[in-house]
Amino acid sequence: MDSSNLSPALLKAIRKAEVDEELGSVIYAFIASREKNAENKRILEQMSKDEKRHAAIWAGYTKDELRPSLFKVLWIKFLTIVMGFTFVVKSMQRDERFAQAGYESLQNDLPEAAAMLEDERRHEKSLYAMLDEERLHYVGSMVLGLNDALVELTGAIAGVTFALANTRLVALTGIVTGFAATLSMAASNYLAERANGNEHALKSSAYTGVAYLATVALLVLPYLLFPNEMYVYAFAAMIAIVLFIIFFFNYYISVAKEEAFFRRFIEMAAISLSVAAISFGIGVLAKAVLGVDAG
Repeated sequence: MDSSNLSPALLKAIRKAEVDEELGSVIYAFIASREKNAENKRILEQMSKDEKRHAAIWAGYTKDELRPSLFKVLWIKFLTIVMGFTFVVKSMQRDERFAQAGYESLQNDLPEAAAMLEDERRHEKSLYAMLDEERLHYVGSMVLGLNDALVELTGAIAGVTFALANTRLVALTGIVTGFAATLSMAASNYLAERANGNEHALKSSAYTGVAYLATVALLVLPYLLFPNEMYVYAFAAMIAIVLFIIFFFNYYISVAKEEAFFRRFIEMAAISLSVAAISFGIGVLAKAVLGVDAG
């Protein structure tokens, strides 16, 4: 194909489109290799072939076989494994919409873009049709476990940090409290779901318990890593972890379920940090009133 008459701006857009199509081909093939549903697997494999064919068309203009960076490919594959199929597909849907906008502008100059635009629209519809990931059915259970652990454990650990002034004692308190609270929360969730007639009550309670226990482990970790006398640094690290967990979880929900991110993040952060501040004050006051000396 003759690319000598293409403007620099148009050639740049084509080069980007080629890289994007190559990336889509690799990722759709990877998701297809992990997909258990036969029909979804077939659709994803066809989408991978479509993207590869698109890339080959653009390569005819660029005269070059352009590839996405290895880091980006590995990162998206990692996200697929850790964050789940729906999260990555939702992200790629957003990219598909950008691709559609790009092809709408390109089709005025290149006839091939019109056919690719139809493919991209078909891909978007196919992706929407196959989104039914198990973990998203239990988001409410995960929110219950994670949010309760953040509020309770952040408050409890903040309260005892300056009262005990010893990272190992705080870690011990957090582990015992957190483990007991995990069992209590999971059992309460199970009984509540059973009372509501949920036939998957056990699985729901398992998601709640795992989310709670994982949060406990992350919050206690700084107190296991820092020396005894560095409890202030451990406390600061714990607060940073709290904010990271809230950010990470709400970002996941905002993408996977297409919900507002900022409002949920601010709300959860404000609640957790407020409880931590109140508990910190109670801990300091209790230490002074009771004359506790952990040293």
